Amino acid sequence: MSDNTSPAATDTTPAGGRSFDELSLSPSIRAALNQLEYHTMTPIQAASLPITLAGHDLIAQAKTGSGKTAAFALALLTNLNPRWFAVQAMVLCPTRELAEQVTQEIRRLARFEDNIKVLSLCGGTTMRPQMASLEHGAHIVVGTPGRMLDHLERGSLQLNGLNTLVLDEADRMLDMGFHDDIVYVAKQCPKARQTLLFSATYPEGIERLARQFLRNPQEVKLLEQHDRSKIRQRFYEIKHEERLQAVGVLLKHYRPVSTLAFCNTKQQCRDLVEVLRGQGFQALTLNGDMEQRERDQVLIQFANRSCSVLVATDVAARGLDIAQLEAVINVDMTPDPEIHVHRIGRTGRADQDGWALSLCSPGDKRRIGAIAQAMGSEPEWHGLGSLQSGNDAPLVPPMVTLQILGGRKEKIRPGDVLGALTGEAGFTREQIGKITVTDWNTYVAVVREIAAESVRRLSAGKVKGKTVKVRALED
Repeated sequence: MSDNTSPAATDTTPAGGRSFDELSLSPSIRAALNQLEYHTMTPIQAASLPITLAGHDLIAQAKTGSGKTAAFALALLTNLNPRWFAVQAMVLCPTRELAEQVTQEIRRLARFEDNIKVLSLCGGTTMRPQMASLEHGAHIVVGTPGRMLDHLERGSLQLNGLNTLVLDEADRMLDMGFHDDIVYVAKQCPKARQTLLFSATYPEGIERLARQFLRNPQEVKLLEQHDRSKIRQRFYEIKHEERLQAVGVLLKHYRPVSTLAFCNTKQQCRDLVEVLRGQGFQALTLNGDMEQRERDQVLIQFANRSCSVLVATDVAARGLDIAQLEAVINVDMTPDPEIHVHRIGRTGRADQDGWALSLCSPGDKRRIGAIAQAMGSEPEWHGLGSLQSGNDAPLVPPMVTLQILGGRKEKIRPGDVLGALTGEAGFTREQIGKITVTDWNTYVAVVREIAAESVRRLSAGKVKGKTVKVRALED
């Protein structure tokens, strides 16, 4: 859809506190900002608004609570013609809850505009009232990709007049299996539009979306995403032959839900997985010899929090970005300080703290010195002996990943699986985690307590009107 999508510029976090008065905003928007007591811009607003108000496409890396909703809402309201009752802006969100929050925020910012109509279009409610509202006309629609797609297929949503498309929390939408729905919806939008993509992380899937749908985007990344003060780093001196057994000692003491363990060779990865499984841990490995389908399945299980430890080399873990990663363990030290910083930067993301635990034999001392110099901090040394009295109870992942045979090729969508589990099967939405749909399979995370019953009820019921084969992915 675009010819040149490499980011035109990369911004880092500006100093906060700049005034909205610096921006070219309408009197009615200024009045709303004043009434809401929005006087100074947050870092994401200060970095992105000059770009979006100038009409450029944008990729912005920003977390929830950073003020990003106002950042894109001010841009789409500026692009709006209130006298023309057609859908001129669309915001896609991963969940109904976020869509409702965004809808309310846009309405607050548009309160002094002439009769701006903002509609929320989400699943979980009947289509008919939404279709009736669309018939009466709307300026802005906010909702989940699946429900937007339903309206487009029925012809109740027309996008001929759309000038702004916003993808909010794009990484989370991809995690939830909405990739194909987003692509379908974006393809129904006019090519001559402004597209704004907001994401807390920047995995490979986001890059692909950006290449496909953004035109010469400018890029804003907030440095606060990688706040090293949230990473608690400890070094453990061990004998070389103790290295693999020591990983289990660390896991039993710190008890992280999800851990990424780095080894320097594929053979070391295989050996560590064997040791960890022997100690009762649910561990998986990633290596360059795996087929893509097998690799995808391992990553889905780990992202779903249904596997405690993922063991990988730097090459296998390239481009890997997992939310809620409590710990990184350097089983083998890397000779490259930059790689060490990149490894430990996978944890302590957004608002969370993380552990970076490194196992060091006497031969690693020189490497530690180079890392300490590069990071400008003294290493904090600890002994494994103090951890031996840790909790020996098994470390059980909170979720189980179910594999359903059938995916995009059978037209299965995340909403179909969620509906089957929360409808006939009778489970609550809170008991269901991520849903990932691939070409041939669908993966859904469920809390461990309902895993066996979920398999039984899904197998006995129907998804998309068809009987399906289901199994739990467990070692």
